Amino acid sequence: MKRLLGALAVSIAIVGANVANASVPLPVLEQTSGARSLAPLLRQITPAVVSIATRLRATPAKNAVSTKDQRPRSAGARDIPGDRQIRASGSGVVIDARKGLILTNSHVIDGADEIAVTFADGRELQARRVGSDSSTDVAIIKVDAQDLVAVPIGNSDQLEVGDFVLAIGNPFQIGQTVTSGIISGLHRNNLGIGQHEDFIQTDAAIYPGNSGGALINLRGELIGINTAFIGTSNTTPGMGFAIPINLARSIADQILKYGEIGRGRAGVMF
Repeated sequence: MKRLLGALAVSIAIVGANVANASVPLPVLEQTSGARSLAPLLRQITPAVVSIATRLRATPAKNAVSTKDQRPRSAGARDIPGDRQIRASGSGVVIDARKGLILTNSHVIDGADEIAVTFADGRELQARRVGSDSSTDVAIIKVDAQDLVAVPIGNSDQLEVGDFVLAIGNPFQIGQTVTSGIISGLHRNNLGIGQHEDFIQTDAAIYPGNSGGALINLRGELIGINTAFIGTSNTTPGMGFAIPINLARSIADQILKYGEIGRGRAGVMF
């Protein structure tokens, strides 16, 4: 079973999948944040969350999985064949406005010949790949632009089960979408999603196309990068998984400094 999960680790989910949304009741949010609406917070954060569209040459839909499967899958959009190319979509988060650096998932840009980034204000810019690490599913891309907004970085080591969170991304290519929930679990692994797993689990709905999007706390800080989900129907509770920002930031820093990830190895080889 673990080997089968691994084979489906980076499969791109087809659009027919639905995930149950466990939204947070307003009275609870009022007690926690002191506000009747999260709109003022989101107005500061959403400009830093972008939509990513890629074009790559590959066999169309070879990685698609059935909506009946109850296995972890990446929260990427459906492959749409055209002109013998695959067009896929995902999300990203600006982490350095001055340098135009955007954090996303490795599987969002894998094999891409073109990477287009659309901002909340409607600007669409071409991006270039800075580097990626498939083991942790973290990637960095860069755009040349002025007047960008970066999201504040939080500390994922301080998270607790029960903390309220918001997931922001571009599901199904319909436009920027926000869902709410809580942290359901920490340090989730053995899911068959990647080689190095230490995921935040949340019941905030994560849909196809949310990959690389932001998981933020009620202080407006980035605490995770949305990556995958389990759950294929409205009768099945959805479980989303995000890479802790401390891990993602560490990988990004190594990519920016060295251009690759260095990992130690120990053992015996025959």
